[in-house]
Amino acid sequence: MDGTTTLRKGPPTRQQLLDAAEEAVLAKGFSGTSIDELIATVGISKSGFFYHFRDKTELAKSLLKRYVEEDDRIFDGVFARADELSEDPLHSFLIALKMLTEIFADLPNGHPGCMVASICYHEQLFDREVRDINTGAVLQWRRRFRERLDRIAARYPPRIPVDLDDLADMLSVVADGGIILSKVTKDPAALPRQILLYRDFLRLVFTPAAP
Repeated sequence: MDGTTTLRKGPPTRQQLLDAAEEAVLAKGFSGTSIDELIATVGISKSGFFYHFRDKTELAKSLLKRYVEEDDRIFDGVFARADELSEDPLHSFLIALKMLTEIFADLPNGHPGCMVASICYHEQLFDREVRDINTGAVLQWRRRFRERLDRIAARYPPRIPVDLDDLADMLSVVADGGIILSKVTKDPAALPRQILLYRDFLRLVFTPAAP
């Protein structure tokens, strides 16, 4: 979800290497990103790179952890703000989804891509620890959204049979699918529209039928 890939100013640092790596990986994948390219981008020697990262796998691990932490920070902020605006669990979730669409819509060139998806597409390049971090990120998103859906379902029983884990996963599926759609069609607004459709679907599932 994170759309921040701009290089920070200042002397070459671990942070700048991570910034450069994130931008390159989201653009062309890990296999298409070389250490030589990264050190040229930030103006650091190869020994300087290895001072910060033992190898490319350690870079991937740090990059993924940072990406997931940033996603968590964004979700925490969005849901906290939505909860302040409404105590109703359904309305709060709908507000949060609207806020997410506004974040995506504000990205001038569209969403740059999902690091979790990039790792998944090339998971054979990485060790078990990196793959476990990736799996953990997806399952954490499921838990986060499922907790919200549990609160909604307790107040508004679903109008159709639905597995709440699947409904929680659906948000991740729609988001990643929306990123792909927006990139392929060169339509940055496609991702926000897909999130809004998920929002409409939730409203239909949980809003009580008119008497």
